[in-house]
Amino acid sequence: MLAAQILCVAGVAQAQGTPLNEPILPVPQAHKEDAKKAALGKKLFNDTRLSHGNTVSCASCHNLPVGGSDAIALSKGVQGRVGKVNSPTVLNSGLNFRQFWDGRAASLEEQVSGPIHDINEMDTSWAEVLRKLGQDSALTSEFKQSYPDGITANNVANALASFQRTLITPNARFDKYLRGDKSALTTDELRGYQLFKSYGCVACHQGVNVGGNMFQTFGVMGDYFGKRGNPTIADLGRYNVTKKDSDKYSFKVPSLRNVALTAPYFHDGSAKTLGDAVDVMFQFQLGRQASAEDKKLIVQFLHTLSGELDGKPLKSLQAAQ
Repeated sequence: MLAAQILCVAGVAQAQGTPLNEPILPVPQAHKEDAKKAALGKKLFNDTRLSHGNTVSCASCHNLPVGGSDAIALSKGVQGRVGKVNSPTVLNSGLNFRQFWDGRAASLEEQVSGPIHDINEMDTSWAEVLRKLGQDSALTSEFKQSYPDGITANNVANALASFQRTLITPNARFDKYLRGDKSALTTDELRGYQLFKSYGCVACHQGVNVGGNMFQTFGVMGDYFGKRGNPTIADLGRYNVTKKDSDKYSFKVPSLRNVALTAPYFHDGSAKTLGDAVDVMFQFQLGRQASAEDKKLIVQFLHTLSGELDGKPLKSLQAAQ
């Protein structure tokens, strides 16, 4: 199945003019979303009325200019309640094959209900959200311009999803390399990419999103959770959705787009730095030894995956402060 995916990627690469032997594709430079619906979604994304008590918005946990996440292991929702998993970036989320770490949502529209109803996130209901939004005459009028039936749960979800599909981050230096600019990467960064492929990282992290298109067990080559300790229900991953033993500890492979900006890493936020994450991957996913120099070069390559949002380079949270 993976071989078929790689062949498919190569075929698309040829159509886009990228090297045939590269399993990673550049992010599209434009989206096809309706501008009015996306604008509505942007307003809703920043609207605290989507939470109980009007204290939390989508943007509270997904800071767009600094990678689309919040730089903490477990996000805090209403009344400071701590979530069960690390908040993944929303940037390029429309390129993922499913949503959430456990893949329980098949689309961005379906994903919206998750945080709205989660007691540790927004802790509200569609009835409460629609009541509050419906009291806003300007918003109601704006909705009717794009949705004849006005403000409904489906329309709110669609507008939010439309906005999130606009959050693509093209023009990373690695994308420029893929499009033919051989000067976009340094010698060390290019060597890091070759190591990324030769060690086998690319088996799970490939395609346009450098991940986000399959499930994989966390701890293929070792007991990650045994070493970390203090297991939680969230650690069961995909099993919580399917109840199949084969899905225990399985998660959606995260995208590595803008990964240098989205620490800490993994569903549990346990890896504080990109170097830490690479160490864990070598030990528990690849079961291979690598020199400190090789790992350093791979990290350098991963930094080239940071792109632009709305024409502006993304920054780390520290640089933005």
